[in-house]
Order: sequence, then structure tokens, then C-alpha cells
Amino acid sequence: MLNTVTYDGPAGTPLLIAHGLFGSARNWGVIAKRLSAARTVIAVDMRNHAGSPWENTHTYHDLADDLAEVLDGPADVLGHSMGGKAAMVLALKNPNLINKLIVADIAPVTYSHSQIGPIEAMRQVDLNAVTNRSDAKAQLGNLEPGVDDFLLQSLDMKEKRWRLNLDILAAEMDKIIGFPEISGQFDGPTLFLSGANSDYVQRDARPQIKALFPAAKFAKIPGAGHWLHAEKPREFAAAVSAFLA
Repeated sequence: MLNTVTYDGPAGTPLLIAHGLFGSARNWGVIAKRLSAARTVIAVDMRNHAGSPWENTHTYHDLADDLAEVLDGPADVLGHSMGGKAAMVLALKNPNLINKLIVADIAPVTYSHSQIGPIEAMRQVDLNAVTNRSDAKAQLGNLEPGVDDFLLQSLDMKEKRWRLNLDILAAEMDKIIGFPEISGQFDGPTLFLSGANSDYVQRDARPQIKALFPAAKFAKIPGAGHWLHAEKPREFAAAVSAFLA
């Protein structure tokens, strides 16, 4: 069973949040607290991340099945990036478990860019030699702005270990940047919410999206990139709240 963090709210349909690659439930604390004003919010640590079990596989069927185990009944589901793909597969496999679906800045397609770079950066940190996060940050090397600080949220300084199963995430990277062959449709209300400055959800992906999610609607948050919930948290929460309401 996945590790979860629950933010209690008024009775009604709960919201499940699935984070992206290298993330955690903790990353979503600000958003989850804001959204819990209207409903209970359950943020999860995905397998091979943070407080959840380390497994030998990391496919989207696995991740979707993990999410299904968390749900007692129908819920609204929000997933970002990797978590968005897991949420999509969950909706296609178990449409009865999802009331409304929000997919944050990802499409049901295979991407060409790999995320091996951050894994290699984390592997090169000599954890036995670091005494604080600044030491580790210096060893991470040249990553995109903000990525080093994001990765450091998964560093357990006390135990001198990464709270990420780097070996399995690297071995399964082709599956993570891909999207599985899957049949079926999810006919429920679906919002593809993207950052206006992001190129993750291209217009040419819309036929594939509509084939799987016929009721899909699209919206963009101005001034935001792929990390739209971190870059524009108020606007992101407002868009999610409006859709769920």
C-alpha cells in the first residue's frame, strides 16, 4: 500500500493527488491544504518514491493499480506528469473509480526526452562525504534551474540516502517516458491543464487524447511551465477548484 498524507476537508467526493517523477506527496502540501477547504485531499507517494515501498517494476499499469488500492470508492483524481499518466491509465482501467480527472501537463504519448540526467546527478553525489544539503547541491552538477533544489527534497540527510529507487527508475525509464498500449475510454469529465510555456502537451496529441477521453477539455495557465503547480500555485489551485466545482 502506498504511503499517503490526508488533508481532511468537508464531506463529499475526495481528491487523490499523484505526483510526478522524483516527487512526493510532501511536494503537494501547499496545493493540498488549499484544496482541502472544499474536500478531503489524499496525496500519495508513488512506488519507488519517498515513503512508499520500493518495487522491482515501475510500469503505468503498476502505478495505476497502486492508486486503485488507495481508493475506497469513487474519487476525483489529479495527476502531474508521471502521476498524470498513472491517473490516465487508472481511469481507463477502472472508470468506475473516478468521478472527475485532471491531468497536469502531460499527454498519453511517448516522449523523446529521458530523465536519466537527474538520476546520474544523484548517483554521483558522495553521500558519505556530505554534511549538509549545500554540500550535496554542489555535487549535483549543472542541472536545469530549480531541479537541484527539487531533487534535494528527496535526500535523507540523517540516513545518508536518496528516498528514490534510482536503480529501478533508471531501468524502467523507457516505460516512464512512454505510454502503454491500452484499450477503452474514460467518458467522465476530464481536464488537461497545462503550463502555457510548456511543450509537453502539443496540439497534435489532441486526437489521441480525445480518442481515450472523449469529454476532455483543455486549459493553460499563463506564465507557467511544466512545473505549473509550483510556479503558479494560486492559479493552479483556482483552476482545479473551478473544474471540480
